Amino acid sequence: MELTLEVAQKLLATQPFSVLVGARVTAFGDGGATLELDIREDLQQQNGFLHGGVLSYAADNALTFAGGTALGPEVLTGGFTINYLRPAQGDVLRAVAKVAHATSRQATCTCELRTVDGTTETLCALAQGTVIAVRR
Repeated sequence: MELTLEVAQKLLATQPFSVLVGARVTAFGDGGATLELDIREDLQQQNGFLHGGVLSYAADNALTFAGGTALGPEVLTGGFTINYLRPAQGDVLRAVAKVAHATSRQATCTCELRTVDGTTETLCALAQGTVIAVRR
């Protein structure tokens, strides 16, 4: 199967949690993937900032989709770390992940998470993770 943006969008649509948070893949290919979601009130914590769990979700999925550009469609997150840099607030969360290094079995990827408010983007978190190919 050739992995295209359309295929990535269809794969994301099969994930019930991704549908719940309203995530969308907006770029895919050439060693990278971008995942976006609208920042809604029901995704915020008590101080009005986007919940850290939503940031982690976005990093996890963006990293895994990026890894899939190098390893194919059957991949899993092997692990990831995230550093929260500032509270996330704005209109949209954008997670941009890129493959830093890949072998035939695993890919190490990085992800920048930014909030978008109008035309202003603000870096709010950084993540790095390992994506592994599922062999059946």
